[in-house]
Amino acid sequence: MAGNSQRRNRRTSNKKGATVGSGGQRRRGLEGKGPTPPAEMRKKHKKNRIANAKAKQAARKPVARRGGKGQSEMVVGRNPVYEALRDGVPATMLYVQQFIDNDERVRDALNLAQQRGGIHLMEAPKPELDRMTNGLNHQGLVLQVPPYEYAHPEDLAAAAFDEGDDPLIVALDGVTDPRNLGAVVRSVSAFGGHGVVVPERRAAGMTAGAWKTSAGAAARTPVARATNLTRALEGYQKAGLTIVGLAADGEHKVGDLEALAGPVVIVVGSEGKGLSRLVGETCDYLVRIPMPGGAESLNAGVAAGVVLYEAARRRS
Repeated sequence: MAGNSQRRNRRTSNKKGATVGSGGQRRRGLEGKGPTPPAEMRKKHKKNRIANAKAKQAARKPVARRGGKGQSEMVVGRNPVYEALRDGVPATMLYVQQFIDNDERVRDALNLAQQRGGIHLMEAPKPELDRMTNGLNHQGLVLQVPPYEYAHPEDLAAAAFDEGDDPLIVALDGVTDPRNLGAVVRSVSAFGGHGVVVPERRAAGMTAGAWKTSAGAAARTPVARATNLTRALEGYQKAGLTIVGLAADGEHKVGDLEALAGPVVIVVGSEGKGLSRLVGETCDYLVRIPMPGGAESLNAGVAAGVVLYEAARRRS
């Protein structure tokens, strides 16, 4: 009996009990931490990572698709450099020949570059400038123009719709003179248009000459570049835009076309050849500009301006 009692006492003494002075910590530990949060709110859970990724994606601003970049360009000569700086042609670097004769044109060009800001001045020896310009008569001044960043054709219509406007776009088919492109950009800006589309090949691009002719309008009017102009026009049609082509033998007069009051793309061809066959077949309407004076055709800049004025008049 005595042995059994001793064994029971040993078992009882080994049993752990409540710690004296615990302050109720064990009791609070048994109370729990409330309901389990959903998986989306629990860190390191797969659903939490997915939810965070979706939130970041929703907060990220959509990036417009780009139509690629043009080529960098050099403007050479004292007068051309001064005029490019004066007319707001984008530039990143002004190269100045060492020991150059500091005449009035050189001083004016340097002052304009400093006033505009963001244009680095670099002094270079004459042989280096000769090499950069392939031997052109640079007269000691060379201005580097960065590649133009083209928009994507779809961006022009999308931006107009986002603003609650009916898109008014001009597309150029076979226009190879940069000055005509600059004049069209200027007209589009003046009449409230939303941009210009040019083909990627065999067409004028946004060179320094186009910038100068636009008289600053190129800074606020986007130019898009299309790999295939016909497909770009078909894409506009699917988006609800009417394609209006200018042709000397067009069936409709420009002043009679009510479609100009809505979402529209005005297609202008070259002065000599006009619209190409595929582009002409893609157009919903072919219109002509009556010319009582008997002129056979107008250049692209003037023709676009006439139709843009009619479109703006109908929209006002």
